[in-house]
Amino acid sequence: MVTIRNKFTREPLPEYIERLQQGGALLPDTPENVLEVVGILKSYGVVLDAYSINLNYIAEHQFLLFFPFFKYFNGDVSFQKLLRHWWHDRINFEYAEYCMKAMMWHGGGGLDAYLDTKEFQERAQAVIIAKFKNNPLILGVNQLFPDFLTEHLRVSAYYTGLGQFWRVMADIFLSLSDLYDEGKIKSISQVVDHIKAGLVASASKPITYSVKIREKLYDIIPEDVGLTFLADTAIPYVEAVFFRGTPFHGTVSYNAQGYQIPPDQSRFQYGALYADPLPIGGAGIPPTLLMQDMRHYLPEYLHEIYRRSLRGEDDLRVQICMTFQKSMFCVTTATILGLAPYPIDTKDPSEEKANRVYFGKWMSRLETSRLLDVNQ
Repeated sequence: MVTIRNKFTREPLPEYIERLQQGGALLPDTPENVLEVVGILKSYGVVLDAYSINLNYIAEHQFLLFFPFFKYFNGDVSFQKLLRHWWHDRINFEYAEYCMKAMMWHGGGGLDAYLDTKEFQERAQAVIIAKFKNNPLILGVNQLFPDFLTEHLRVSAYYTGLGQFWRVMADIFLSLSDLYDEGKIKSISQVVDHIKAGLVASASKPITYSVKIREKLYDIIPEDVGLTFLADTAIPYVEAVFFRGTPFHGTVSYNAQGYQIPPDQSRFQYGALYADPLPIGGAGIPPTLLMQDMRHYLPEYLHEIYRRSLRGEDDLRVQICMTFQKSMFCVTTATILGLAPYPIDTKDPSEEKANRVYFGKWMSRLETSRLLDVNQ
């Protein structure tokens, strides 16, 4: 059902604001949607588990390496594994790095702010000097270009920030699948409640980062900095990956005279909630890597639905992407409800009004997203 914008109140997507005010979800509550969302999040949880392990490994063991040839091997390098890597019989960790770079480029949150502080720079210099104390050439380069190696550590901090965020999300999605298998998850609202409960439970989980050099531990992001899961990784991730994203090469012109890319990155709408699934499978489209990874871990009940579709397995990645977008609107719903200024069930008129204004701001951003498409 297509909702027309109210010409008097100018409220964006009022039907969806009503849903949210009643504690509902942005995705319709149907058995088919529940099956698809839980199934795709099971696969996504398995992939995020692998992404998280690798991102944290890179941050802790591959920092300040100029040519980290074996960063995707998690410390387990063998000729057989190398052959599988060359043959591309592996998890596509490049997609995890794509998301990390999008987060770093768009910034936002306490992690981004901390990485520009004098405290971080001092801690970074201590790590650099300890790492290269026997390498006068690199120390000389550090004297000439003091931001060069510091920037390497900023990137490493984003590796671990995203890795720690995905560690929590993987556990939430995998436990959701377990509950569904036990018959305890039967509606989209229950899916949203489970995700929201997981986000709330981990909201204040500290985000820290330490590295070991010659058996000595160096804190780069100590716990007393006060970075936490929700405010400093989850919200910036939603902003960078769900909403803004980055324009895919080959789909838009990067020519400034083409005006196909907004000059202001805050106006970017290339994120997961906006992307057209049809290019998925094409070269240079980063989410193709994620869909390729998820296809290996699809629950049989979801895979069977895809097999019975019009094109069967021929457009499997596109079908996975469409289902994945549905699931991301559920995650977005959990985020919106979890951050509401007042309880959803409040009876205070002023609080209800404040919540409605809050939901309206979200709907303004989602007007041009795929929200209406996933609701058809």
